[in-house]
Amino acid sequence: MGSSFDKKLGTILIKANKVAREDLAALLERTRSEGVGLSEIVVRDRIVGQEELLGIIAAEANVAPINLERIKAADEVAQILPEDVAVSYRVAPLDKIGDYLTIAVANPFDVLKLDDIRIITGCDLRPVVALAEQIEPFLQELYKSDEGAVSEILDGIDIDIELHDEAKAQLEAEDMDLSSTADDAAPVIKMINKIIHDAVTAQTSDIHFEPYEKRCVVRFRKDGALTTAFEPPKSLQNSMTSRLKIMATLDIAEKRKPQDGKFQMRLGNKKIDFRVSSLPVIWGEKVVLRILDSSNLALDIRDLGFEEKCMEDYLWACAQPYGKILVTGPTGSGKSTTLYSAIKHIAGPEINIVTVEDPVEYTMEGINQVPIAPQRGLTFAGALRAILRQDPDVILIGEIRDKETIEIATKAALTGHLVLSTLHTNDAPSTITRMIDMGLDPFMVASSVLVICAQRLAKRICQHCKQPAEVPTKRLLKLGLLQQDLDDQGDLEVYQAVGCGRCSGGYKGRFALLETLRMTEAVKRKVVLGDSVMDVKNHAVNEEGMITLRRAGMRNAIRGVTSIEEVLRVTMADD
Repeated sequence: MGSSFDKKLGTILIKANKVAREDLAALLERTRSEGVGLSEIVVRDRIVGQEELLGIIAAEANVAPINLERIKAADEVAQILPEDVAVSYRVAPLDKIGDYLTIAVANPFDVLKLDDIRIITGCDLRPVVALAEQIEPFLQELYKSDEGAVSEILDGIDIDIELHDEAKAQLEAEDMDLSSTADDAAPVIKMINKIIHDAVTAQTSDIHFEPYEKRCVVRFRKDGALTTAFEPPKSLQNSMTSRLKIMATLDIAEKRKPQDGKFQMRLGNKKIDFRVSSLPVIWGEKVVLRILDSSNLALDIRDLGFEEKCMEDYLWACAQPYGKILVTGPTGSGKSTTLYSAIKHIAGPEINIVTVEDPVEYTMEGINQVPIAPQRGLTFAGALRAILRQDPDVILIGEIRDKETIEIATKAALTGHLVLSTLHTNDAPSTITRMIDMGLDPFMVASSVLVICAQRLAKRICQHCKQPAEVPTKRLLKLGLLQQDLDDQGDLEVYQAVGCGRCSGGYKGRFALLETLRMTEAVKRKVVLGDSVMDVKNHAVNEEGMITLRRAGMRNAIRGVTSIEEVLRVTMADD
């Protein structure tokens, strides 16, 4: 509940008589639920002014305050402190005179962090204090040198250069270092490293290298939306593709078939995994990199932010000794995160947990993870048979794709194993029909399943530029809310997205919406009797209190977490 600095700041504000001691716990809880710092909340709620807050922190730390919105850093300081260090430590270099570096910090009390920066830069530090929410946009402006950096790289490129042998030599090392930008490195290698570095720093989920007739485009996917990041010369297209394929140990001579691979790189002290997919298209090969940064994986099940009823159903299922937990939704809806959170919650030294995945997305300590290799004959069904001979307690199946796999998984769930897996269906009730269509008897479905969860990811509205929206109660009810939701919420906080320099189109970050269908005795009877999907859904909503995806989204809209437009984009109507 709140970072160590937020707790320290809370104590300072109590001391300054700006916050009552009994109110601090609620404020710290908001820092967790809203994903922002305490300083941003107290300024936004007008508990204390921005300038006054800076003064209070500065006086307590005995350092000078500074408003980063009013100054511009010297260009040369960007070369003194690497961008990844500045972003990771949330500090901003401002000026260097002799051996003294002036640096803005949000947390002037973290002496260990200041010592690290002193060692990295080799400079004596003169810290000043700035608000955390000012540091991020300041750093974006300070290190906004993409065009210049790319131009400098391109100036040194010989278009006819052959990189294959030189790039292959990179694979001799155990790991590839993302920060390797030595002057003698091949220019295309430097460009690929920069593109990947920028994508990881910007916390994107995917990088798309797309060839067209007369140009080549690199796009980043962040918060579910693609944006153009670079446009390298068309003449570099083949060299960039070859470099990426070599990094992923793919066949660079094969240009007519899709290929899949993976590699690992370092960013500072952090290792990041990448899944690589190449696809032949009309103007060359499109390559997509999926970024798998385990540090971004919220593994605490209670931090997922589900509705209380949904979280109750999910935790109940995780506590059962046997049965099947299914999480459904399209690709990229956060199903893996939800399943890994359950595994983390269940794991213990007395439990044998085995996963079978294609591929293994995140490695977890103490979990036996089996990667699927169809080319070697190791399929989901084959791996499951072997796993069941390994005395497992809990089995995670990356995806149920065929009749054989679902039959083995169901038998495992009925014979004392807790089985977790995913399916591609639109909502929780329709998953029942999907399993029956795959060949399961309705009785087996009813007997084996504990809970079915349907999931979507929605964008969080930017807290800096959002504007209040007037929405009639009648429309809110028509869009999926119940009168009970409006009564429970009290003051509605409905906003519309605007857009500013700190966000992308009015949104920043994403959160999960969950719909849970617990297999109660009444639901089991309906499944066995062959009732329709709509009958099962109506019963679950009206009698069991199931919260649909649309209603979960609308509940977040009236809390100010997202906008109504975003909810309508990611969820289907309940009618």
